[in-house]
Amino acid sequence: MRILGLDPGLRHTGWGVVDSRDGHLRFVACGTVHPPSDGAMADRLKALHDGVIAVIRDWQPDEAGVEETFLNKNPGTTLKLGHARGVVLLVPALFGLPVSEYAAKSVKQAVVGTGGATKDQIGIMVRTLLPGCNPDSEDAADALAVAICHGHHADTDRRWAAGIGAR
Repeated sequence: MRILGLDPGLRHTGWGVVDSRDGHLRFVACGTVHPPSDGAMADRLKALHDGVIAVIRDWQPDEAGVEETFLNKNPGTTLKLGHARGVVLLVPALFGLPVSEYAAKSVKQAVVGTGGATKDQIGIMVRTLLPGCNPDSEDAADALAVAICHGHHADTDRRWAAGIGAR
């Protein structure tokens, strides 16, 4: 199964692709979509939309995981992030991909072992768990962390559905 992890942002949206087979994850690719920082909101969202479409077309994932939005102190910032998140949730769904959402704390726990992990700790563990990856940004590392989290959750769900582990 090929998994696309997405870390939504209006300025920078990280993406990461991993392959999952029998509980083992392998790094495929990662990067960052950079919508223009100026201009109309609609143009910025369109650029984000087009960037995520390009990633899906290039890497052909089977499923997607998206990090949930946290609440900022500034309601305007939270609303803008919500716009970006809506695009990031919509695009994989338009391609017929199942999309799962994960709280930032769950992603950190899956990758680092603690929900209070720092960006540096996430980056170190992503590089450890996925040999050969070298994310170009914290956003790409976070997206790979989402993909790792989804890989673990999806593998567990499949095992339970198949009756493995049910005792």
